[in-house]
Amino acid sequence: MKHQLEQLVSAAIQHLQADNSLPADLDIKIQIDRTKDRQHGDFACSVALMLAKPAKRKPRDIAEAIVAALGDSEQVAKIEIAGPGFINFFLTPSAYHAVVGDVLEKSDNYGRSNVGANKPVQVEFVSANPTGPLHVGHGRGAAYGATVANLLEAVGFNIHREYYVNDAGRQMDILAASVWLRYLSKCGESFMFPSNGYKGDYVLDIAEALHKIHGDKLHHAATEIFDDIPDDEPAGGDKELHIDGVVNKAKELLGAEDYRKVFDLGLNTVLSDIREDLAEFNVNYDEWYSERSLTEGGAVEKAIERLKASNHLYEKEGAWWFRSTDFGDEKDRVVVRENGQTTYFASDIAYHMDKLERGYERVIDVWGADHHGYVPRVKAALEALGDDASKLDVLLVQFAILYRGGERVQMSTRSGSFVTLRELREEVGNDAARFFYVLRKCEQHMDFDLDLAKSESSDNPVYYIQYAHARVCSVMRQMNEKGFSHDVAHGLSNLDLLHEQHEQALLVSLSRYPEVLEAAALNHEPHQLAHYLRDLANEFHTYYNAHQFLVDETKLRDARLSLNLAVKQVIKNGLELLGVSAPEAM
Repeated sequence: MKHQLEQLVSAAIQHLQADNSLPADLDIKIQIDRTKDRQHGDFACSVALMLAKPAKRKPRDIAEAIVAALGDSEQVAKIEIAGPGFINFFLTPSAYHAVVGDVLEKSDNYGRSNVGANKPVQVEFVSANPTGPLHVGHGRGAAYGATVANLLEAVGFNIHREYYVNDAGRQMDILAASVWLRYLSKCGESFMFPSNGYKGDYVLDIAEALHKIHGDKLHHAATEIFDDIPDDEPAGGDKELHIDGVVNKAKELLGAEDYRKVFDLGLNTVLSDIREDLAEFNVNYDEWYSERSLTEGGAVEKAIERLKASNHLYEKEGAWWFRSTDFGDEKDRVVVRENGQTTYFASDIAYHMDKLERGYERVIDVWGADHHGYVPRVKAALEALGDDASKLDVLLVQFAILYRGGERVQMSTRSGSFVTLRELREEVGNDAARFFYVLRKCEQHMDFDLDLAKSESSDNPVYYIQYAHARVCSVMRQMNEKGFSHDVAHGLSNLDLLHEQHEQALLVSLSRYPEVLEAAALNHEPHQLAHYLRDLANEFHTYYNAHQFLVDETKLRDARLSLNLAVKQVIKNGLELLGVSAPEAM
């Protein structure tokens, strides 16, 4: 409806430009919005106010001219000019009745559009280091990123979903060292495990697998490892240097080939678990992009050479630094260490350079809110490379805070005392997890209430929405049990019988779905769709409790059942985009 009215107004303005009533060089975006109070119409347009200055005319005079030039429409009952020049549209009942037929005809495609014009967009999300299972904090980024991708795809963008696998770098070395130390314990060695190693049970499982594969072939005495490293960091000492010492010893004693075996077993085991976990969470990717491939394929070297050529790198004390202070950063950043190793930042520069070289018109990164300081740094690097940094959008997601029994659960990947995404899914179910994660704006803190997520009541929004869908299915089953049948065409031809207040409210809500979907997609705000579905479910439950659907009068029964089926379809469509199921019975 909104777009049809915009087309009407656009055609009227073009007509006025053709007869020189308005300037020919106008560049005004026509904005039509729903009114807050339907007494003032269904939609309002403020274009006359925006045209006043460039046309050098009073906005009300322009509004009158536009109204006079508007073509006829079966959807518009009357038009009023309000205030200084607002154009208010009052729709006919048939305009809303047509929505039911539109929903049932388009079915799963109702609400979808081609606003994105098939423009290629990459959405990269989660991308957690494969150093341990995904925890409930990662779950929010997974649900949010997957839903943003679904929404953008639904409005016509060509979406590529990607997971950036950090299969190189220091954290992976720490995991490998942690696995090897646990392996040595299996071989009978006794020592104090580093306090800053990875300690979760999953590390023990990987070490057990390593021992089964290689036996004692990778065994070295603990004294060989810890001769030059204290059993634990001294009081006030540097924990990070302590674990780095263990990593260096592992590489030295094992040699490159055997160290790679330990490293790869840890990487592949954890990554396989992450893949499986996300797939079970209804989160799937088009590509798992390897950080290691950036170095092996020459992309990191290429990015560094481009930055050197543009004089955005300089050498200091044997290391190469990026002049990020030239772009407003608080200090310059190392891209190549004095030992010749490139940094994580260098890989990130190369990765984003590669993204744009692949031809995406936009690249969207979904990061944890703790990475906010990293955003200008990456954009600065793209600008220094001569790329269009405006093509990069970084959406920051606050981690969810999990409460069980009213108490907050602490999480730490290295200590192992964390709640995994898999544990959350097993406790509350995929549907509740997916829905609750997107119920708030991504930048807002989120308290995840397990008790509410598991409850079967109207207080639980996902249960309440799914129950509305199941109720329509139940009505249709009751229809068959009572010996009635439903003629869709007959129902659509009698929608004028739907004059009850609850029915009118549902018709308006159904007509809003395409607008909500578009706004949720373009603003990257899945919560708009989640809240819409909750409101629609509430309107349906209210309608269900106030009226009988399976009445004896055939015309009214068919009309109400058609409305029921339209509600069911829209709920199903919306839930699908959120990654939530639409059960037929509960």
